[in-house]
Amino acid sequence: MSRPLHNRGRVVAAALSLSLALAHLSTAVAQEPAPATPDASKAYTESIPGTDLKFEMVPIPGGEFVMGSPADEEKRGEDEGPQHPVKIAPFWMGAREVTWDEYDQFAFQLDIKKKKRDNVDLTAQPETEKKADAVTRPTPPYADETFGFGRKGQPVICITHHAAMEYCRWLSEKTGKVYRLPTEAEWEYAARAGTKSAYSFGNTAEPIGEYAWYVENAEKPQAVGKKKPNPWGLYDIHGNVAEWCLDHYIPEGYKAYPTDKPTLGPVILPDAREYPYVARGGSWDDDAEKLRVAARRSSNPEWSVQDPQRPQSIWWHTDATFVGFRIVRPVAEQENLKGLKSQVVKGKTTR
Repeated sequence: MSRPLHNRGRVVAAALSLSLALAHLSTAVAQEPAPATPDASKAYTESIPGTDLKFEMVPIPGGEFVMGSPADEEKRGEDEGPQHPVKIAPFWMGAREVTWDEYDQFAFQLDIKKKKRDNVDLTAQPETEKKADAVTRPTPPYADETFGFGRKGQPVICITHHAAMEYCRWLSEKTGKVYRLPTEAEWEYAARAGTKSAYSFGNTAEPIGEYAWYVENAEKPQAVGKKKPNPWGLYDIHGNVAEWCLDHYIPEGYKAYPTDKPTLGPVILPDAREYPYVARGGSWDDDAEKLRVAARRSSNPEWSVQDPQRPQSIWWHTDATFVGFRIVRPVAEQENLKGLKSQVVKGKTTR
């Protein structure tokens, strides 16, 4: 006996609802990425077109790890648990934090100014350059964005999450490769570098001065790459400047993930809200426990309390001399991150 048509409609509607629900969950559990390319295990040096600037990208092999800290880890925060297994696809990560040398090309249009000095016909440029030129650049900062800490070889500081994302978009257009901020899971996985300890060099902070700039040995951010790297070749992954991650910060966010099976590529996607976002790794102004690989930090409006503008800048944090960023390049981008860009618009977003 055939099923009545109105019942068939109910079945179809129920199936559609289930499909939509599963699609919504893909924000946390991404699709399996494509197989790694043959050179995914090799480091490479990227050049920023039109400049003499170069930076090193190191390979981060795909794999599984337990994210968060155990309940008995000394000085842990409540937002670091529960621990949960995560599966990460392979990617490359900047060996060092992004410096002013690199960021200035974007922020102050040094690349465009050089083209104009050299009488470059902007209309005859390759499409990559045209698209890069079209990316919106930051408005001038209210005060000295370096706070007198120096520029050459120094990590970028005082920039917002939106600014870091837009730099990545500019760099992607410029190079024709996908560069972005790391997800919080990617950052912790790379920082751990296959270890299970509180720091990438062990459970005790005793040797931390060999690996990191922090409150006991620095009074300001230092030139990148002067300390020992972690086992996967990442310099300043502990300390110097805290590093932006892609994710919104949710204190109890880890409770959403299963503890009995790995979540693939978890991420809490950015949206039009300006706060709060995750920064990892601790900084030159932090005690050692804030430099643990599981330690989490969230942005908030106090990072811009001295900004007199109303609405406040979406590009610069006047009070965040401790935050910067490093970049990643996925071997094969996960589906829910393809084409992602900042949605923050001055005066039209919520803080």
